[in-house]
Amino acid sequence: MKIEILKENLKNGLNIVERIIGKNLSLPILDNVLIDTEESFLVLISTDLETAIKLWVLTKIIKKGKVVVPAKFLSSFTASLPNEKITLEVKGQNLYIECKNIKTQIQGYSPEEFPIIPELSDGENLEIDSQKLCQGLSQVIDITSPSQTRPEISGIYFSFSKNTIKIVATDSFRLAEKNITLTNLIKKERVFILPQKPAREIMNILEGKEGLVKIYFTNNQVMFELGMQETKHPQIQITSRLIEGEYPNYQDIIPNKFKTRVTVKKDEFLNQVKTASLFSGKINEVKVFINAGKNEVEVSAKSADIGENTSTIPVKIDGDSIEVSFNYKFLVDGMQKIKSSELLFEISEKEGPCILRPVGDDSYLYVVMPIKSIN
Repeated sequence: MKIEILKENLKNGLNIVERIIGKNLSLPILDNVLIDTEESFLVLISTDLETAIKLWVLTKIIKKGKVVVPAKFLSSFTASLPNEKITLEVKGQNLYIECKNIKTQIQGYSPEEFPIIPELSDGENLEIDSQKLCQGLSQVIDITSPSQTRPEISGIYFSFSKNTIKIVATDSFRLAEKNITLTNLIKKERVFILPQKPAREIMNILEGKEGLVKIYFTNNQVMFELGMQETKHPQIQITSRLIEGEYPNYQDIIPNKFKTRVTVKKDEFLNQVKTASLFSGKINEVKVFINAGKNEVEVSAKSADIGENTSTIPVKIDGDSIEVSFNYKFLVDGMQKIKSSELLFEISEKEGPCILRPVGDDSYLYVVMPIKSIN
């Protein structure tokens, strides 16, 4: 193999594929990146066996070939090079790099040792705008938490039906659901559970990139593919295994009747909860009292070791007065995911599930369970 490529293009590509690479003592080949050539492209491939990233960079191919080299070392070395054209050449299993007045040889490995990356691009697929996908993931991705006993809630649940994608996450204490409307109808209803780590990588890698993302399915794997702007050729493919199991019927816990509805300015409510949290003690308890008579919300917290804090906010209330206690972290997380300046806070009962929604946007909801007050 022999190619010529701009330093910046190689560095940007390596920054993406090295994201999933960590020190692997049992399978050291996974610490490496596979560098390949295809038509007029340099191809960079990495995997941790759960997730694989494949990235194409337009470049000048003098001679085709491939090599496997340490990913993070190559990335660090490339970053140190001047912003010039780089020549990469493979001799045997070694990679030779020339840039301006610098000549380097990096010991590589046989490409035959590198894991085979599954090809999914011929299967069933649908398209979604990259920015809509990233925003949807950003609103649910932090809700999940690892669970050995219930691995299905460790991931992000995707449901495809008609012209809508539902993206859902829960840790059994709170739940977030985001609905994304598609321009085209989905031919076949489909569901899968994507592990949190690759979901986060998909969001971070595609953030800021324009275009349509194709999603390809099999029974146990999924691939997200972003095309190039100037051609139909793929730019990035992120493939992940799926979590086996059936996602809980989460819609059963979303209440459809409410004792009280409150419309409140998000930033004011968020700041008051954050302030009260300083006094919340070891169990993170913050009380929210909906005062229908005064059309205000009182936020308070009390700690025997620190002191107490109470504040009020003028709001619009539809329903009865009620006091509910929350883990402030769950309440803050929910409000921070809401994009609108006002939010709707809906309480079903004193110890029943409550809902936060953005005002004027029915595509997102956040369900949070109250805690039993000890005071």
